[in-house]
Amino acid sequence: QVQLTESGGGAVQAGDSLRLTCVATGRKFSCMGWFREFPGKERRLVAGIYSGKTHSSDSVKGRFTISQDDAKTTLDLQINNLRSEDTGLYYCAANRYCVGGAYDATRYEHWGQGTQVTVSS
Repeated sequence: QVQLTESGGGAVQAGDSLRLTCVATGRKFSCMGWFREFPGKERRLVAGIYSGKTHSSDSVKGRFTISQDDAKTTLDLQINNLRSEDTGLYYCAANRYCVGGAYDATRYEHWGQGTQVTVSS
């Protein structure tokens, strides 16, 4: 059975850094991503690795770095220079067959439980 376990969220000050880690058990994935949930429960890709290519939203370029281990079971998101607008619930997700685009949340079959990031200014 596949399970995604997230860790690393927390409450920090603006300008601080956090590292979010997602560990997949049950199988490896070539397509994984970190999503953030917005009002209305919409989940948007923050950053991900999809069939060897890195994807990220424009709002985080230069501040967020995504990486995956060689075993393709751990996905890390390094977040630097956090801003108050980065506050939110972050989810790890995995797409078993790499179907559809990296940014399409509906294509990801497996989701973690979510980890809260709170940035105060």
